[in-house]
Amino acid sequence: MPRPIREYAWKNFCGRIRPFELDLIAILLLVGVFTVKSIFSGAVLAALIFVSQPLMAQTGSVEHIKVHGKLLEGNLEGDSPDRDVSVYLPPGYKKNSKQRYPVVYFLHGYTDSDDKWMGPTKHWINLPSVIDKALAGKESSEMIVVMPNGFTRYHGSMYSNSVTTGDWEDFVAQELTAYVDSRYRTLAIAASRGLAGHSMGGYGAMRIGMKHPEIFSAVYLLSPCCMTAPDAQHNSAFLEKAAAVKDLADVEKAEFVPRIMLASAAAWSPNAKNPPLYLDLPWKEGQFQADIAQKWAANAPLVMLDQYVTNLKRLKALAFDAGDKDQPIAANIATLDGILNAYSVSHSFEVYGGDHVNHIAERIETYVLPFFSKNLSFAAEHK
Repeated sequence: MPRPIREYAWKNFCGRIRPFELDLIAILLLVGVFTVKSIFSGAVLAALIFVSQPLMAQTGSVEHIKVHGKLLEGNLEGDSPDRDVSVYLPPGYKKNSKQRYPVVYFLHGYTDSDDKWMGPTKHWINLPSVIDKALAGKESSEMIVVMPNGFTRYHGSMYSNSVTTGDWEDFVAQELTAYVDSRYRTLAIAASRGLAGHSMGGYGAMRIGMKHPEIFSAVYLLSPCCMTAPDAQHNSAFLEKAAAVKDLADVEKAEFVPRIMLASAAAWSPNAKNPPLYLDLPWKEGQFQADIAQKWAANAPLVMLDQYVTNLKRLKALAFDAGDKDQPIAANIATLDGILNAYSVSHSFEVYGGDHVNHIAERIETYVLPFFSKNLSFAAEHK
């Protein structure tokens, strides 16, 4: 159409439209432009979300439950046999109702508790976040992680059997595993169960793991304490302070080292006829008690190990580590390494640069969880 005719037609068309109609047309045109923009922008945003969604880290969930320990009933220190237990469920657990998972039982250290490691209590470590981070990488596979609360009247059970503390060793190995298998979709076989722990928990993992290869197939110790018998004669000052504690109320007021000696005595030298603490210390009225010290020594893994070499060889995998500044623990696990080598027990061992806690989260993420991912069975047919 020639330009003069087009201009005439447009003016003729506009001349027939009333002013308010022109305003309406202008508004509709603007709305149309913004609508197109909005649709385009929305489509781009949706595409970006779709593309980035697989890259976003998925998180697991934590359930806080109670587990009754029949083996903990009647303990003389008066702790409840109904124990708090925190259970980490991996991201895929609630998405696939038919999937079953291996389980790692993780034991915390002295003065700690499951709510400090698993939340909601703030602590120097948040284990669920560490696990989530590990699962976001390529070295770890989804698994359930279970942590019982081993905090007792003496601030730690030592995961040992005792009339004073209760039978913690058997509770973990028998009752806790059975309960978790009955409640969650686990692979209820030894090949799919791992045991790990830090500090007192590392001690517990070694103590329980070397006695029960029929229940756990892989064991990892992080900075395990108490591997050797404590030198009671050279700790007389602390033992004197521990001996000065005469009732349970005074336990809370005791310093750290005397209190851990009370916890050790409750676990390794209990005495049902010695109320109200129901324990014996290797120091009494200024005198060293050699018979009690021998009971403590009998509970040291480096002393017990010779009795369980066959069991240790039945494990699919065993590993342990500690920071070089974490003494005498680092020196003790070096001794453990030497003994295991002498018996030809397969294991891995490392002393890294660090102290008792500063690299634990990193070690769990980059070593512990990949270790269990490699050595536990993720298939139900592996029986």
